[in-house]
Amino acid sequence: MVIDKNISELEENLGQQLLDLRLRQNINQRELAKRATVSSLIKVLRTLGRAEWLTSLAPVVSISPMQMLKNKHVRQRASKGKSSHV
Repeated sequence: MVIDKNISELEENLGQQLLDLRLRQNINQRELAKRATVSSLIKVLRTLGRAEWLTSLAPVVSISPMQMLKNKHVRQRASKGKSSHV
């Protein structure tokens, strides 16, 4: 069966089957592309032995020293000052 078909016929057949399957599962093209792209990227990177590149695409979030200065908390205790005792 496959031997008798040329490449364009195989592509067309596969495309039609994927279209039918996508429609049966009620998934639009945008959502399918979004899901497929990420998993394809992961598979390609693993195959090429570069899975560690994924960590550079989404590095661990940490607070920068500048952000820490911007978020500095207001002091919570009273300062030592002159108090008037009567």
